[in-house]
Amino acid sequence: MALTVTLPAAGGTLAPYALRGTTPVRPAAGVAFNRIAYSAAHVVADPRAAIDPWLQSAIDWDATIAYRRHLWSLGLGVAEAMDTAQRGMGLDWPTSLELIRRSLEAAAGTPGALVASGCGTDHLAPENARSVDDVIRAYEEQMAAIEKLGGKLIIMASRALARVASGPADYERVYDRILTQARQPVVLHWLGEMFDPALAGYWGSARADQAMDTALGVIAAHASKVDGIKISLLDKDKEIAMRRRLPAGVRMYTGDDFNYAELIAGDGFGSEPTHGRSDALLGIFDAIAPAASAALGELAQGNVERFHTILGPTVPLSRHIFAAPTRFYKTGVVFMAWLNGHQKHFAMVGGQQSARSLVHFAELFRLADAANLLEQPELAVRRMQTLLALHGVE
Repeated sequence: MALTVTLPAAGGTLAPYALRGTTPVRPAAGVAFNRIAYSAAHVVADPRAAIDPWLQSAIDWDATIAYRRHLWSLGLGVAEAMDTAQRGMGLDWPTSLELIRRSLEAAAGTPGALVASGCGTDHLAPENARSVDDVIRAYEEQMAAIEKLGGKLIIMASRALARVASGPADYERVYDRILTQARQPVVLHWLGEMFDPALAGYWGSARADQAMDTALGVIAAHASKVDGIKISLLDKDKEIAMRRRLPAGVRMYTGDDFNYAELIAGDGFGSEPTHGRSDALLGIFDAIAPAASAALGELAQGNVERFHTILGPTVPLSRHIFAAPTRFYKTGVVFMAWLNGHQKHFAMVGGQQSARSLVHFAELFRLADAANLLEQPELAVRRMQTLLALHGVE
């Protein structure tokens, strides 16, 4: 008999939902990928800490690192202390640095584990930034701390820079300083305003084509110091256009949580392999890790149709999780981890578990089932029923 659960719909009605009963996605062991694939990983809050959750953060370090080991076991790298970890939405810089330290230590004992760590200016409140020099000093402080730990840098977009920069030249100055002194090639990060409204007009222009020109100029001037750029604009045409203009050897890491399947598969354009396909640095890979791993394994073996068969059903789920207001996508990512037994509770740093509605969670549950991503269906049903009961649905 199929498992069933009563779920709410948008009109306020309740209806029984029968799970499909299909086998959860399970990747084959030991398959090497032909794409670099980072999952931006979430943090597990400590709900027993005696704090004010909206004002302070408390992390369950054991559960948080255990989830990173899970991602590594699936062949995925970890993009650490990024926005998926609620950087700038509950996770402060001291806690982020501790997270980076612990993640790097765990990776050191895990063969093949990839880690790249978010480096930003979030310890400098945007309203306290008076000049571009303030931004440079803030970046340099975090760079020094992460590089001291041996970490690879992801240069995150800066709210402070977006506030004080008067035009493209200020961005060029900041990134020239950062890239000149970086110890190893970095990943740049262009995060669109749908993820963070404070980053509107990044690279010195509200027009994406002009902003792209500035970013590409920075990369061309420092190509040996840039491993790649992750763009999160949720616009596949913009990503493809920029990808085709990157210097030889510089990767495009897709951050497009709406169109990642086709961007990773690629179009084979151009003589440079990196011009015809995207690698990945995605928040959604946290929530769909088994499917991402299985699909990437098939792609590496030339099974493109099978790649799309596995990954295609995850796209509607991702578009739902990242629906506007997009910045609340972390709630859906953590909800998936709870449903699948990767953490014991559905509590988040900053109290962000309250950022989405019960109707949103119900649809997420349906879409996760349709994508074969409920790893333990009976557990997922019990936990969904718990959430329903907390919202008065018995």
